[in-house]
Amino acid sequence: MAEFPMRMRQIHLDFHTSEAIAGVGAKFDPDEFGDTLEKARVNSITCFARGHHGWIYYDSKAHPERIHPQLERRNLLVEQIEACHARGIRVPVYTTVQWDHLTARQDPDWLCLNADGTYQGNGMYEAGFYRRIALNSPYMDFLKAHVADIFACLPAVDGLFFDIVHAADDSSIWTTRAMLDAGLDPSDPAERLRYGGVVLDTFRSEMTSYVRQFSDDCTVFYNRGHVGPHNRRNMDAFTHWELESLPSGHWGYIHFPLTIRYARTLGIPSLGHTGKFHTAWGDFHSFKNQEALEYECFRMMAMGAGPFIGDQLPPDGQLEEHVYELVGNVYRQIEAKEDWCIGAEAVSDIAVMTPEEYAPVDDRGMQPSICGIHSMLSEAAQQFDIIDSQTDFSKYRVVVLPDDIPADAALNAKINAYLAGGGALIASFESGLNGEKTGFALDALPVMMASDGPRDRSGALVRGREFMRGDYAEYIIPSGDIGRGLPPTEHVMYIRGLDVAAADDAQVLADITPAAFDRTWEHFCSHRQSPSSGVSAGAAIVRRGRVIYFSSPLFTQYYHNAPQWCRSLFLNALDLLLPEPIVKHGGPSTLEIMINEQAARKRQVLHLLHYIPIRRSQQIDIIEDVIPIYDVPVSVRAERAVASVKLAPEGDPLDFAQVEGRIEFTVPVVNGHQMIELKY
Repeated sequence: MAEFPMRMRQIHLDFHTSEAIAGVGAKFDPDEFGDTLEKARVNSITCFARGHHGWIYYDSKAHPERIHPQLERRNLLVEQIEACHARGIRVPVYTTVQWDHLTARQDPDWLCLNADGTYQGNGMYEAGFYRRIALNSPYMDFLKAHVADIFACLPAVDGLFFDIVHAADDSSIWTTRAMLDAGLDPSDPAERLRYGGVVLDTFRSEMTSYVRQFSDDCTVFYNRGHVGPHNRRNMDAFTHWELESLPSGHWGYIHFPLTIRYARTLGIPSLGHTGKFHTAWGDFHSFKNQEALEYECFRMMAMGAGPFIGDQLPPDGQLEEHVYELVGNVYRQIEAKEDWCIGAEAVSDIAVMTPEEYAPVDDRGMQPSICGIHSMLSEAAQQFDIIDSQTDFSKYRVVVLPDDIPADAALNAKINAYLAGGGALIASFESGLNGEKTGFALDALPVMMASDGPRDRSGALVRGREFMRGDYAEYIIPSGDIGRGLPPTEHVMYIRGLDVAAADDAQVLADITPAAFDRTWEHFCSHRQSPSSGVSAGAAIVRRGRVIYFSSPLFTQYYHNAPQWCRSLFLNALDLLLPEPIVKHGGPSTLEIMINEQAARKRQVLHLLHYIPIRRSQQIDIIEDVIPIYDVPVSVRAERAVASVKLAPEGDPLDFAQVEGRIEFTVPVVNGHQMIELKY
């Protein structure tokens, strides 16, 4: 695959501007525009050819009727490009795909339809441009002509950013006819969604091939607000990933790390993508707290992604001075640090399989089990990637199947080979069951299904379901190594687990103790779950060799209410299989640590971040204060001799000792973000 240029200090400059606003671009000054970006240390900015309203922002030859009717500087985009290129700033070009308000009004027969015949997206009399256009409609002819027009009219095209490119559950005539021609049933929702994936992949592959007729070296990205296993299907259509994840929007602070831990395993560069907005896109004249923007950008660097900040150009075309003071305050710090981040690759010894690979719908990869295990591992400073079934397992010392990973013959064979090669496995709850959930399909697991477990009054299985008052809770009594740090007494598992029996050659590390009775209207006790019956009944945690199984949905439970004992049980199990993790530290659980390697520079770079999001509002988490922590002891597993340990970028040396294969040192202060260089 060709190498494409990536930058570390980028801006995505939204410009979705209504035709009802006059004087569009009236205050744009090319020199002021370029100087503002240069002063803020921006080195790449995505600018708009056409936005969601459907209007074009350059002197189009192919579609002059689509030039914004209020655009006072007819070649706004051209002037933006020329001003930036004069200062060495890249300018990828944005165009919208499935949201185009002008097209939706002019050609409504090109729109995606719901199964009931209504348009997908907002209603006719609701504000918004969210009606979705079908990727297999005649609109594609217009879109290709528009792309050709971009190359014909602009002085240079450094890249193309195609926005809103989704698989649709579509019942339009375009999809219905195509499915019938292919012998598929368009009345089946599952088949429609699968076919929507085919349409999506076909569009992306064909459009990239079309773009290559005009340029061999422009970058290409198709945005759907998330990168996940679906992207593996036609990776050749992409030159890189842009991980749109505005924490203050509906993504939240857990989405980006979930996504980058998967995306970085796919072999092409990644860019993070946050925003300067207090909330989300289109939040005019709002400002994110600098501390929050620092954390979001520094975390991108720490996890192997280039920082990317979203902004929205006001209709008059003049960048907001105070926004770029904020951006500059962050990007000047990044400029000083980026030498320790460019070309760095994550060092991980744990792989967590994502249930997103098996999810029937696009939910941004935020299933409860993956969110729960991500929190546990991050709080323990464990170094891990998120993978799918196509990943090479041999790179990892431990693979974890969290709660709901189904198994088939292919996965069974892959795990058997991995374990035979010296790997280790942790699985929980329904992970490893066959697709019908009638029994385990993984030879390695040291358990068998004993029963389906109880059902509620409607006949539905209760296992794995959250009940507000813990109606079907059960208990674990931890002891020995698996219970280290916990008192040897009942610990509640709020969500019912799977009823399993241990194999004859397995070791039961902890038993399940049922409640005195399940909570129903006929018998209940106090406000919540019933107390322990005091009698063990089946296996809770089982080990055989280098495999450990938990019967409880441990990670889903942690997502819902974060019982510390659930985390301790899992980390104790991990310690049994991985006694020497890459990183250990003596700081608080709010300290995040990531480690990357720059092989060409013969060094590893440790990132320590201490920012604490606080829920100060109903809708979003806020970061406003940086709370320094001092004298943090750190230990790093090292297979090679270390020549020096230094603060970066400061260069101050730290005293260190090399003890039994580990490097031990103390970080004097972590004031938000601190990098440590380990030179080999």
